[in-house]
Amino acid sequence: MVKYVVKRVFLAIVTLLIICAITFFAMNAIPGGPFDGEKAVSEEVRAALERRYNLDKPVPEQFVIYMNNLLHGDFGISLKTGREIKTVIGESFLVSAKLGGMAIVVAVILGVIFGSIAALTRNRLPDRLIIFFSTLLTSLPSFVLGTLLLLVFCVKLGWVPVWSVDNRNYVLPVISLAAYPMAYITRLTKTSMLDVMGQDYVRTARAKGVSTLKVIFKHTLRNALIPVITYVGPMTASILTGSLVVEQIFTIGGLGAKFVDGITNRDYTLIMGTTIFLAVLMVTVNLITDIVYKLIDPRIKLD
Repeated sequence: MVKYVVKRVFLAIVTLLIICAITFFAMNAIPGGPFDGEKAVSEEVRAALERRYNLDKPVPEQFVIYMNNLLHGDFGISLKTGREIKTVIGESFLVSAKLGGMAIVVAVILGVIFGSIAALTRNRLPDRLIIFFSTLLTSLPSFVLGTLLLLVFCVKLGWVPVWSVDNRNYVLPVISLAAYPMAYITRLTKTSMLDVMGQDYVRTARAKGVSTLKVIFKHTLRNALIPVITYVGPMTASILTGSLVVEQIFTIGGLGAKFVDGITNRDYTLIMGTTIFLAVLMVTVNLITDIVYKLIDPRIKLD
């Protein structure tokens, strides 16, 4: 286990370095710069700003300077606002994490429950209804669902207030983020449970007179959750980073919105900071997921 974790950490570091290099050079390869759109800035002032942020140096040298600062924990400051990138990421991620955390809990709990019900009532009415709605939600993009929810419940019915700084309502954004993963987990849980229910050890447990609830929770559901965990790991990282479109629809000032602002304004340090943060989050969650495999099923070998 220790050897595997060390190996994965090393590969994670290499992956992050590659992501940093690709993002940095691709970002600088696009024509223009962060100060090109400033109408009130003269050529002299713009040149001074470029010297201040090392933008007048060759791109490879800029990359070396940035990585050296990054290794010392310095993400730099925003080229547009002058705020520290660490502060911007910390504040905006709290919003995305709160929203994403609720969406994850809703998606996993409801997905496992509906999937289990569908498996236990195979080819009956509950199963058909669950599969119908899960298929519908799987094929419906989050931005379409979010727009429909906003139109119906906020504009037409007025049951839920529109998201604002003073009145933050998480109901509709959570539904928009949780709908697709919940539907996918539902179908995944059903398929996995049906496969486990056909195994010999489950039939043996039933033949020995083990209670139905014990067979479901101890033998069936526990082993059926392994494929679900495989999906929950990347799903967690994806949701925690915040859906860019959903945050824009509900005007949520999360990390996704900051990332979009950074791209729009050509804020190099903000783009790099958010990209590195999201990459670290994704790699960490995937590593934790692999370790959880071993804890749930000791038969899994980690090489």
